[in-house]
Amino acid sequence: MSAPSADLPIRPRRLRLHAPLRGGLSEVRLSRGDFIVPVFVRDGSNVKREVSSMPGVFQMSVDVAADWLGELAEQGFAAFIAFGVIDPQRKDPAGSAALDEGNVVCRLLREAKSRKIPMAAISDLCFCEYTSHGHCGILKADQSTVDNDATLPRLVQQALNHARAGADLVAPSGMMDGAVGALRLGLDAAKFSDVAILSYSVKYASAFYGPFRDAAKSAPQFGDRRSYQMDPARGIREAIYEAELDVRQGADMVMVKPAGPYLDVIAAVRKKVTVPLVAYQVSGEFAMLEAAAKNGWLDRDAAAIESLLAIKRAGADLIISYFAPLLSKILPR
Repeated sequence: MSAPSADLPIRPRRLRLHAPLRGGLSEVRLSRGDFIVPVFVRDGSNVKREVSSMPGVFQMSVDVAADWLGELAEQGFAAFIAFGVIDPQRKDPAGSAALDEGNVVCRLLREAKSRKIPMAAISDLCFCEYTSHGHCGILKADQSTVDNDATLPRLVQQALNHARAGADLVAPSGMMDGAVGALRLGLDAAKFSDVAILSYSVKYASAFYGPFRDAAKSAPQFGDRRSYQMDPARGIREAIYEAELDVRQGADMVMVKPAGPYLDVIAAVRKKVTVPLVAYQVSGEFAMLEAAAKNGWLDRDAAAIESLLAIKRAGADLIISYFAPLLSKILPR
C-alpha cells in the first residue's frame, strides 16, 4: 500500500466520507411542500383511468380526484393544478366548454372547497383541452395561428368562472400576449383581487409534451404551436423579457416549462425576477424516466430525486411534477 502523497493537503473527499456529515452539508433539500400536483379531471363518477404513456398517472372523475387530493393534503402536499379532460363531442372551434361554469374543472374546484381540502387550488387557463382543433384559443380566419386579442376576453371569462368556483390561483398557459394584464384587470374588477396569477411566462414549443397531450386529449389537430409558444433555439434574453413583462403586468408567480432541458433558463430567470418561480417537470421528462426504469436501465427513485434536486438547485421555488406518489413515500413533509 502506497503512502499518502504529501502534496495533497486539500482533499475535498474528506467531507464526503461520512453520511451524516454529507447530509448536514446538503444545500438543496426537497420536501413535499415544494411540489404542485397535477390532476386530470373528467366527467363521470368513480372513474380512474391510467394514462398509457404516463404510468401511475390517471384521469379521474371529480369524486375520485377530490378523495385523492384529500389524501395528498394529509401527506403534506400544499397545492394542486387542475386540467380538464373533455368529451370530444363537447369540443368546438371556440372551446365553449371552457366557459361552462359546470365543467369538470369548476366542479372539482367547488368540491375541493366544500371539503375544505387544505391545498392551494390552481386552475390551468387555456383552450387547447376544449377546442376541436387543439390550439390554445380562437383561430384567425385563415387558421394560420391563434387570434391573440380575440382570445384574451375568453381567458378572462374562464378565470372568473374558476375564481367563483374556488380557485386560489389561475395559471394562463397559452402564451397569449397581454394575458396577465387582462386577467389582473378582469379579476380585480370582479372583486377577485385576492386570486393570484401563476403565469406560464416562459413556455417553449417543446417535444416533451406528448404524454400530457395524451392525458388531456389536447394535441393540435393540424399544424403546431410554434407561432405562440417560444422557440427553443432563442437565447436567454427572450425568456427574461417574457418573465419580466408578466411581472410588470401583475403576475404573482412565473413559470418555466419544461424544467429539465431548460435549467439554464430557470437559473437566469431566477436572478432577474423577485416573485416566486415555478418550474414544470413535464410529462415527457416523467415518461422518459419511467420507461428507462421499466427497462432496467436506471434506478427510477434515485433518478427522479436527482432530476428534481437539479431543478430546485437551478432556482425553482416550487415544482410541478407527476412524481407525487413516489415523493409521498421518500420525502419528508
